[in-house]
Amino acid sequence: MAEKSVGLIELSSIAAGFQVADTMLKAGNVRLILSRSICSGKYMVVIGGDTAALNAAVEAGCAAADGCLIDSFVIPNLHPDVFSALGRTQTAEPNGALGVIESFNVATLIQAADTVAKTSSVQLLEVRLAMAMGGKAFCSMTGDVSSVEAGVAAGRAVLAEAGMLVNSVVISRPHPDVYREVV
Repeated sequence: MAEKSVGLIELSSIAAGFQVADTMLKAGNVRLILSRSICSGKYMVVIGGDTAALNAAVEAGCAAADGCLIDSFVIPNLHPDVFSALGRTQTAEPNGALGVIESFNVATLIQAADTVAKTSSVQLLEVRLAMAMGGKAFCSMTGDVSSVEAGVAAGRAVLAEAGMLVNSVVISRPHPDVYREVV
């Protein structure tokens, strides 16, 4: 299935998370991208698919949340590089500048990563969501210095507008060992 959009539900209960994930997957032709407990004892389910199927699955998941729903969203027409960067496990090539944007929440970080991918000539390295980070999220990218600066500025603007910006950096010539820590 070639995903075009992404949906997410965040819950205050791990047990409810399993129920919601099952409900979402049964409600439409969607693919499970991530389903796991996250910091502070919460649970996150991320699915991909076409927008109509995601809307149906997220709506069904919200109904099954049984009072444990924290947040939900569907982002239509997500850039394909964001899907690749979600949960990436390969190491980055140590070339080009390194940019990182950091968010207080998952939903806005995914929106910022989508903006980065759509507006700048960078390679997204990783979109890391909420695990072992106190519920925060970050996106890393590489490319030539001006492209990374543009990508970080675009992502930073999305996060700042939503009041979710933690920090951002551009490192023009990172030490090769820094890249090993990116993923």
